[in-house]
Amino acid sequence: MVVPCYNEADRLQPLRFSEFLSECRQIDFLFVNDGSSDGTLRVLEALRAKHPDRIEVLDKQVNRGKGEAVRSGLLHTIARGHVPYTGFWDADLATPLNVVPQLLAKLIEEPELEMVFGSRVRLLGHAIHRRAVRHYLGRCFATAVSIVLGLPIYDTQCGAKLFRITPALQSILASPFETRWIFDVEVIARFLAFHNKDASFALHGICEKPLPRWDDVAGSKVRPTDFFVAFYELLKIRKTFRSARR
Repeated sequence: MVVPCYNEADRLQPLRFSEFLSECRQIDFLFVNDGSSDGTLRVLEALRAKHPDRIEVLDKQVNRGKGEAVRSGLLHTIARGHVPYTGFWDADLATPLNVVPQLLAKLIEEPELEMVFGSRVRLLGHAIHRRAVRHYLGRCFATAVSIVLGLPIYDTQCGAKLFRITPALQSILASPFETRWIFDVEVIARFLAFHNKDASFALHGICEKPLPRWDDVAGSKVRPTDFFVAFYELLKIRKTFRSARR
């Protein structure tokens, strides 16, 4: 699992990662330090020292944004050549780590799936704690994404995503993302482009799984105004997506 980190020294929870590693032998971590200016790298190195066989740290000197941190981390993982699955997880653990095996099980059980991601659906019996303004802005944005991509997507921006390592994934990651804030949407658009806009692929190749729990962790770098930037970037994806379709 790739964990992108930018100035996360105060929010990282090393103990929770250590506890998870002791409980789950299937998952290793690659932390990508995205040019942090605080003590993030020091915290990551200390964590790696405790789990040298399970944790790797990729230190990027220059901040390039979450999308590029994720892309470089995924490519680094794929280059190792001995793992069938990869993915990324938000460093703040808004989505608990015990959800990782659940998403992984979905990929293992259904070999036609190429991507599975968490979705913050507010349902009875699910503990989704999200500020109202972010929830409703997120619903508006997800509706716009559904229209642009022609898919019934509920939540594209949750930082809990797993992939089967395939030629499609390698192609998708080959070039830098054109967007900075909504690279998650661009990943889905690239999957569709790779599969020639085949709508049936989206029905059997991508799975959106409601999360049992998600907590809105304080200190998020996403501001309400960033949603307007996200809509602008969505228009860029729409233009590229339509050009590829033609």
